[in-house]
Amino acid sequence: MTQAAVSELDERVPGRRWTVRLDAAGRGSAAVRISCSRPACAEQRLPSAAVGRMAAVAHLKAHLRAAPAPRAGAYCACRAAGCHTHLPDTDRHARSEPWRCGGPVVLAVITDREGRWWHAMECCSRCAAATPGAKTAATSKVPEPQTTDRLVPAATGASAGAPQFSDHQAAARTGAPASRSVPARRRPPQAKIAQRIIPHNLRPLALRDELIELGDLFRAYQQRTEPDLALLADLQERKARAFTTWADVSGIMSLRLEARRAEQAATAARFQHQQRTGGIADSDGPAVPRLLTVPTQGDHARSVLEYVADHSPLPGPEARLLVLMLTLRTVHTGAGNLVGQDLTALGLTDPEGLVEKLTGCGWLTLPGTAEDLLGSRPENPTPITVPSLVPHEDKAGPFTFGKKMRPKLSGWAQKVISDKKLRKTKAAASTRLLALTLATQTDASGILGPGGQGIALNTLTTWVPVASGELQHLVDQLTAADWLANAALTDAQLTGQLTERVLPLTCPLGA
Repeated sequence: MTQAAVSELDERVPGRRWTVRLDAAGRGSAAVRISCSRPACAEQRLPSAAVGRMAAVAHLKAHLRAAPAPRAGAYCACRAAGCHTHLPDTDRHARSEPWRCGGPVVLAVITDREGRWWHAMECCSRCAAATPGAKTAATSKVPEPQTTDRLVPAATGASAGAPQFSDHQAAARTGAPASRSVPARRRPPQAKIAQRIIPHNLRPLALRDELIELGDLFRAYQQRTEPDLALLADLQERKARAFTTWADVSGIMSLRLEARRAEQAATAARFQHQQRTGGIADSDGPAVPRLLTVPTQGDHARSVLEYVADHSPLPGPEARLLVLMLTLRTVHTGAGNLVGQDLTALGLTDPEGLVEKLTGCGWLTLPGTAEDLLGSRPENPTPITVPSLVPHEDKAGPFTFGKKMRPKLSGWAQKVISDKKLRKTKAAASTRLLALTLATQTDASGILGPGGQGIALNTLTTWVPVASGELQHLVDQLTAADWLANAALTDAQLTGQLTERVLPLTCPLGA
């Protein structure tokens, strides 16, 4: 009997446990630090012990709310922690007393009297009752015993004339089940996460508990009827940290690769959540279907604007806008196709003369004349070449994005400068260049500048080469075209917000 009980204990799943501690942050200071044994939890520093104790209790409660229910198949996490109902942790063959656990598995919380640590663990109800100060936070569901109301059938055939003993008759009346053979014990299912088996002997135990809990949470997320991208991003971030620790402990390279994929998945889920909520994590507003959907696409758009600002061969906003659009057409190989409508849609006062200046200084190469380019149609486009953008074998190009990214950026810029209301108000090239620049200098909600603090005037005139006195006229034109709202131009900066109508054309900073 003793050997069977001990074997059953050894085959069960180990119980989860973790500890939240409150320690002094250093000598001569009232500050405290909160640490948690879970690998995904970062250390916290708080100004006083009272505030730290409240934060530690809140941290533990958050773990208890997020933790799955106690598992009925788990053995006590207190087995090796000096529990009063367990034997000393000696070699299993030396055990001479039966396993004395009992009752359903519970999630128990223990704390010291001074409030310096809190310990949560899975154990049986008997061990929880025997542990001083333990409080039960949750209880596992114990399967109900199977019963039957079917009576034992009456004897038939040759046994009909056999003697009827009183004990057999009582058993028939009460429906006592017949004796059954003892079924073979089955090992509990192995804990898994991302189709990987979590080793039974994985150490530290806090890492194994974190992986088991994450596996349960991911499976629970898959059963949801509606997605929660913010929750999914948090789970992927925890998975990345846990798999990184697992890779450090085991030295398995594939775990580190899995951690990187989880980081990428967390970033993508977080950005999708921001897109659906208009860029505000706690907002319930409608989604913003931006033309450039990935943060790196906005970074590439800004890199092209910066490059053109530093390498434009001609001065003035009209030349800057034309050079920008030609750069986006030829950025990958230095060559591209152009039609006359591409130039006439820019709002240039003299597109033919500007093209001739670019060809005259050697920045642009055409097979014919500028007049031929302006007269070309979509069915017969004109090939153009920008020699400075042609890649060389011994020198890397100025941009890092590839063939698939180039048409996305070019299409985005064409959408901005060809906006319906800009065309309706016959906005000048300088106004369209300012609109294109402002679309790359907002936060997720459309407020201008990093963190919504506005754009410095010297930065703005670097990208839009006009005198500071001319900016007010351009800002008024964008306000009239329903691009800008609440715009205020001072000697130092431009503040305001892009209207909801043009939010899909923005590339948020730091998204």
